[in-house]
Amino acid sequence: MRAGQELTKADQRCLLELARAALTAAVNDAWPPSINPAGLPAAVLRPGCCFVTLTRAGQLRGCVGGLEPELPLYADVSRRAAQAALNDQRFAPVGPGEAPEIEIEISVLTPPVRLAYAGADDLVEKLRPGVDGVVLSDGRRRATFLPQVWAKLPQPEVFLEHLCEKLGTAPNAWKRGRLAVAVYRVVEFCESSHGGDAPLPRPPD
Repeated sequence: MRAGQELTKADQRCLLELARAALTAAVNDAWPPSINPAGLPAAVLRPGCCFVTLTRAGQLRGCVGGLEPELPLYADVSRRAAQAALNDQRFAPVGPGEAPEIEIEISVLTPPVRLAYAGADDLVEKLRPGVDGVVLSDGRRRATFLPQVWAKLPQPEVFLEHLCEKLGTAPNAWKRGRLAVAVYRVVEFCESSHGGDAPLPRPPD
């Protein structure tokens, strides 16, 4: 699946409901909810990967995801929702009392594609702010920013500096040409703005 292009609004609602059920169970120290795949839409049964982002009053409360599909999309959404609530090391676990105030956003990813570039200027030129999620790799270390991060860091140079810091390397390491770069796209949807049954538009090629 290419960034959720085959997900209808009904499919998205299904995934949001699964994420909410997983989050509720996790914060209440309950068993993960039982899911019968036979009752799910075909689109969410295919292998897929996502990031689940939690916010409270507009502030980040947790974000966990993966870059390669390991499970059917519905299962990946469920586990990432629970992990975002309990296992994002930047935050204390979400408590049962605050769970109703948590907003869930799901970002379904395309497979990352290696981006060839010839130096810092060429890299900046090839990145598409607001469109590309970016992965930086240095050996076995890897870090990513979702496309949504461009809203806070709209300048490519600053975006890359912060991503280098997340990677655990010098902010200017991206200028040296030794980091591997990959890009991907997402389709994002959240609880507060969701509605309707029209199919999503196909992402641009």
